[in-house]
Amino acid sequence: MNYLLILTLFIAQHTFAQKTLDQLLDQYNTRSVPYISVEGLRALQMNDDVLILDSREPSEYAVSNIDGALCVGHTDFSVETISAKITNKEQPIIVYCSLGIRSEEIGEKLQKAGYTNVQNLYGGIFEWKNKGYPILNPAKKETDSVHTFSKTWSKWLLKGVPVYEKKK
Repeated sequence: MNYLLILTLFIAQHTFAQKTLDQLLDQYNTRSVPYISVEGLRALQMNDDVLILDSREPSEYAVSNIDGALCVGHTDFSVETISAKITNKEQPIIVYCSLGIRSEEIGEKLQKAGYTNVQNLYGGIFEWKNKGYPILNPAKKETDSVHTFSKTWSKWLLKGVPVYEKKK
């Protein structure tokens, strides 16, 4: 009898302790950069006017990325480099990362630089892959591999093969 009670409490604790994606993003983000859904980006993806920026590190981008995305990085992101390439401050720009946390930071920097049409991909490349949309490897072939940064963050990738550097 005690075993059943302990098992029930254990399951309940882990069930209720698991955050939703909304809760995770609310914990880290301020929504200063409006979200766009993965379905919204998929609809816009065929539009040549939309610029998709991947704000993950180059090592993450090298595993896989959303088709047409330009790697701008996070640690070494440079507004000056972007401003030299994108002179139209009204151009639609979608920024993404793994889940949408780092991309909000990059989106804020773009907004401060005067870009007026910046959106953050809700749930990032993880949500993109979770919804079954294609991602590409460096050879431009579809892949299931997604860089998840760490084992901890990989729990948010529900469909796909998590890739991360193991800590030494």
